[in-house]
Amino acid sequence: MPREGFDRQLRELQQDILMLGSMVIKAVERALLALRQRNAGLAQGVIAEDRAIDDLTYGIEERALLLIATQQPLAGDLRVIASVIAIGGELERIGDYAEGIAKVALLSLDEPPLKPLIDIPRMAEIAIDMLRRSLDAFIAHDAEAARAIWHEDDVVDGLQDQVYREMVTYMIEDTRTIGRATRLLWVAHNLERIADRVTNICERTIFIVTGNPTELKAHGY
Repeated sequence: MPREGFDRQLRELQQDILMLGSMVIKAVERALLALRQRNAGLAQGVIAEDRAIDDLTYGIEERALLLIATQQPLAGDLRVIASVIAIGGELERIGDYAEGIAKVALLSLDEPPLKPLIDIPRMAEIAIDMLRRSLDAFIAHDAEAARAIWHEDDVVDGLQDQVYREMVTYMIEDTRTIGRATRLLWVAHNLERIADRVTNICERTIFIVTGNPTELKAHGY
């Protein structure tokens, strides 16, 4: 295959990652909206659409592997293709976390809200913003942006700790809140895991640029 054809297919793979990222972001946003609005239809839609996320992920992986097998890419291109596969997997898992939040929303429909949601929507807002920017950094091969986003995970971790302390307080003060509080803890856990997956995407972008898969750890980050 001429270089032009190879470059086109590589660009298409990266654009498909952006498409997958957009689908995943919408899933997270709709799952949180379903939880806040107690909307069964929205929650069921997120669960149903997870199949499309899975299908696109597998399609990206298949075409990436085919490109490796047929074109024998050089080291730099190979890092990009390997990262496409890895990032696709991270996004698929984020879609699973969105599906999990949607299932919590369905379980919560027949119960009165435990409290107004404040920290959990804030966690979602930060994690989604990190995800959007991490994908931009990936497409631009912007290692500096990826490093900066990587550090923002600490903010999400801090909010999760805050939710945990608050939910434990509710459960101690009134055992009747245990079910509702536990479900909110699961939502916070899923959002924290989304942010962790974003850091993995950032690490992949740095790997593309530097060729060093352990740069962040090597510098004590």
